[in-house]
Amino acid sequence: MTRLGDDAAILARLRAAVPVNVRAVCETLASAGHQAVTVGGAVRDALLGRTPGDWDVATAARPEQVMALFKRTVPTGLQHGTVTIVTGRGEDSHVEVTTFRGEGAYTDARRPDHVTFGVPLVEDLARRDLRVNAMAYDPAADQLIDPYAGRRDLEDRMLRAVGPTGDVYADAVARFSEDGLRVMRAVRFAAVLEFALDPDTERGIRPALPSLAKVSRERVSDELRKILATREPSRALAIAERTGIIELTLPELARGFDAWAAIRGDRAAAVAHWLARVDRAVGTARLPAMMLELASPTPAHRLDRDAVKRAQATLRGLKFSNDELVGAGILVGSANATLVAEWTAAQLRRLLADITRAHAATAVALWRGDGAALAEPAATIVERGDPLAAGELAVTGGDLISELALTPGPVVGKLIASLVDRVLEDPALNTREQLVSIARELAT
Repeated sequence: MTRLGDDAAILARLRAAVPVNVRAVCETLASAGHQAVTVGGAVRDALLGRTPGDWDVATAARPEQVMALFKRTVPTGLQHGTVTIVTGRGEDSHVEVTTFRGEGAYTDARRPDHVTFGVPLVEDLARRDLRVNAMAYDPAADQLIDPYAGRRDLEDRMLRAVGPTGDVYADAVARFSEDGLRVMRAVRFAAVLEFALDPDTERGIRPALPSLAKVSRERVSDELRKILATREPSRALAIAERTGIIELTLPELARGFDAWAAIRGDRAAAVAHWLARVDRAVGTARLPAMMLELASPTPAHRLDRDAVKRAQATLRGLKFSNDELVGAGILVGSANATLVAEWTAAQLRRLLADITRAHAATAVALWRGDGAALAEPAATIVERGDPLAAGELAVTGGDLISELALTPGPVVGKLIASLVDRVLEDPALNTREQLVSIARELAT
């Protein structure tokens, strides 16, 4: 349990955290007779002692009343009651203000079909996703408004769905079904905050998966990136796997757990291995670490080109960038190499050449994380700088043209490819004199 302190300490923390321009906006609205509060994640993070991100303001004032009170405003989303107030220069001066609202149905599982202004704050807070995100702070009144026990959930380190019924499961199904992205947000918060997800809230995920299916792939991939950037992505990914989120968003990966079950012992062991590997990976290695089960569990000394294509197609479907899918695809293609017990140095160099120098260090890190036998000898090859590609040869195509009086064309490319093959077998051959001599023999 996390103790947030007594009421006085909590209010002092909130007073200190609210930015000057946000406080000024709230006070201007309050002076005009309109309740105005900061809401959502910033309040949550301030209470936890985390650095808040954007500070959003909710108010009883209607959009036209907000715009009348401030000199510089932007009608960001009037149909949903949102106005951006410009308090200075740069985006940091922008304060987003939204009118307290009730909402209609979410036909597209992302945005309400219509909103109703004039509802009380407690009703506005009830339409949010989680209780920890349904708190508000009133700077003018210096008051924390917490009708759904979000503070208690922070202290319990627990995430529970919010809603008017008080039935956590029913509220979870309603909130997640309204906006499918809330499903991803809920599991992400479990990892970001390192909180447990309440069992009844977790049970509400599966019935809401049809709404998640309607969410744009870009938004899903953005949530996955945020999950992978946390200290322990497994906190979110474990929930995503057992609730069907992985099966929905990454079906090839879900099938991969079944394929690797025989290698790992059973499906549960395959999933546990996956989660541990993702946690061990760092930085850009996290995405390929999450995708390695797309490889075939058949031992191989060379890159599995079919696995590369599967991984890239999967990531392309989720709108990951070309750089992300190229790198992850290559590393997925090397995953079944970890099942090979014995390697010669030449075989390892050929595999690393397939992987390319740019991704070799990441591959070694992933192999080490899996405890694979090839990891350390491969690391030695990478650190020693053994040549792995044409650009690392001691001669260029121009050198061969000059030394052998060749005409530029395909024959030069074939000679370079043959030289790469020779130095992969024996890197000691990578000197100008030896390579020119070998090329001369090959050209005759």
